[in-house]
Amino acid sequence: MRVALLAESFLPHMNGVTGSVLHVLRHLAAEGHETLVIAPRAGEITTDLHGARTELLRSTPLPSYPEVRIVFARAARLTAILREFRPDVVHLASPFVLGWQGLAAADALRVPAVAVYQTDVVAYAQKYGMPQAAVLVGRHVARLHRRATLTLAPSTASLQQLEDLGVDRLRRWGRGVDTARFGPERRSDTWRTRVAPGSTIVGYVGRLAPEKQVEDLAALAGIDGTRLVIVGDGPARPALERALPDAVFTGHLTGGALAEALASFDVFVHPGESETFGQTIQEALASGVPVVATGVGGPVDLVRSSVDGWLYRPGDLHDLRARVADLAGDEGKRRAFAVAARDSVRDRSWDAVCRQLVCHYEDARMLRPLDDAQRRRAGIRPSSPSAVSALRPRWSRYVALGDSLTEGLCDTSRMPAGQYRGWADRLAQLLAHEATGPAPFRYANLAVRSRRVRHLTAEQLPLALAMRPDLVSILMGANDLVGRRVDIAGLATELEASVRALRDAGIDVLLVTPFLPHRRAAVLFERRFAVFASELRRIAAGTGAMLLDLDAIPAIGDLDLWASDRVHLRSRGHRFLAYRAAERLGVRDAEALGGLDAALHADDDPVAHGTWLSRDVLPWAWRRLRGRTAGDGVAPKHSGYVVIGGGGEVRSRSRTT
Repeated sequence: MRVALLAESFLPHMNGVTGSVLHVLRHLAAEGHETLVIAPRAGEITTDLHGARTELLRSTPLPSYPEVRIVFARAARLTAILREFRPDVVHLASPFVLGWQGLAAADALRVPAVAVYQTDVVAYAQKYGMPQAAVLVGRHVARLHRRATLTLAPSTASLQQLEDLGVDRLRRWGRGVDTARFGPERRSDTWRTRVAPGSTIVGYVGRLAPEKQVEDLAALAGIDGTRLVIVGDGPARPALERALPDAVFTGHLTGGALAEALASFDVFVHPGESETFGQTIQEALASGVPVVATGVGGPVDLVRSSVDGWLYRPGDLHDLRARVADLAGDEGKRRAFAVAARDSVRDRSWDAVCRQLVCHYEDARMLRPLDDAQRRRAGIRPSSPSAVSALRPRWSRYVALGDSLTEGLCDTSRMPAGQYRGWADRLAQLLAHEATGPAPFRYANLAVRSRRVRHLTAEQLPLALAMRPDLVSILMGANDLVGRRVDIAGLATELEASVRALRDAGIDVLLVTPFLPHRRAAVLFERRFAVFASELRRIAAGTGAMLLDLDAIPAIGDLDLWASDRVHLRSRGHRFLAYRAAERLGVRDAEALGGLDAALHADDDPVAHGTWLSRDVLPWAWRRLRGRTAGDGVAPKHSGYVVIGGGGEVRSRSRTT
């Protein structure tokens, strides 16, 4: 793969953006990918760029922070640079000015763009005394990230911030930590004696700038036996030296010197409230140092309060002081927290994180042609499931509507002969696990194979309304879309009427877009499915229904998720779909649970006898000639409610509504 990385800041100025770009370059080179870096020219570069080509552009220093440089490059020039390199994907590292022009260039070449959100520039504008500019900055950030093919954000707080700005296509992508460099073994008594002899060291590492709120550490003055050590540099250093006269300022440290300093702290403290992630927090944890950080933004995902550190109430400096004093005065607690801290980052290597990044690149490459097609049709582009949902499962009655996919055909995993499980059954079990309150969790599945939208309206909808559920899922339309003639607008209108009837009854609705396997024959129907999916996006937006937009999850078409009949999902595919739906509905840790489920279960795809032609195609054609369907005479498998226990087991059947 050929990857062009546009970095808003770069060497020789080292910060979180530059550091992550260097790690990405190393990993991509090791995996055989070609890279190009487009960035501001700011000085001589002596760091190993792992074979990357560079295009360093003339830049202007930011007046209030000269280490940060701004590139005002025309989109036409960036287009020419990218056209010559021929990238498969454009990676925008913390895009703002250069990144906006890079997006225009990527669009001109129809290349997917992955925007990596790393800097909360809205909060920075406020910290630098420009509250009115913050509104304009927020609008720019929203437009930029909505235009990108995918946006990657490092924490639940940053994902929520972008969602609030109206950004879609969000995926979570954290940061790795170099556990070979940062570790408890780097602790140095010599360093401690030189810097703060005989003291319990409370340390901070980071840029010295207003947005980091280092001045809040004045609240720690006078804690018995402690010494504050500040590692870093920046425009706020002179003011901080006056505000913190008893602190030790080491200046900027890198490499082994930084690792030694971090490991030699007794407590790491991080007061900044505008962190999208908090890389130095990860490095402190890797060094076996307990952390005290503000309970907002990126630190919330990194620090396990009362396990490997404390999260204090944002803005409450009395609470900050109390948390630091608690650890400074209890060596045994510090040791226990230190062990947990080191353990918490064991699986966060840069190699693992960069492998995830390459998967995001591949998703973007599959999404870009879909976006271009939607633009040509003036449709609505596919939207990823909510990356951080404000929802939490609160439902106690769930009814699934649909056709053979929701009935569960070909998912025979741990089922008696002739019976099927399916994604909706699996989702019901996940929701039952999450359900709270005294009411038992009830589930019904009214889906029947071969059903079409008209059957949803005439048969399934009235039954569902009579059962008074609080959640209904609808995956319907594929059988209509593969017919000889189809009125997509008419189908959407009929489906919308069903959704509105459910919403008017106070029922939450999860709409799922129909999808196709990545097979050559599926190309015949791609346009129909894309137009119908665009209609479902419009319906969801107009009715307040939740949407699981599978066009934005290209992996659903991977052939290893599909059964031998080539038209239904196998057990692995039903698991995949169930966990994507659970993620959309706010089930906690749905992605992690899905990975665990896949690891624990062998795929029970049944042995297929006979050829595909004789086994699947000819029976289907014979039914069509006779005007029949596979669903004739088939009743829903759960036409009334079944009660699912907290462990996911079906306990009893209930016909009550």
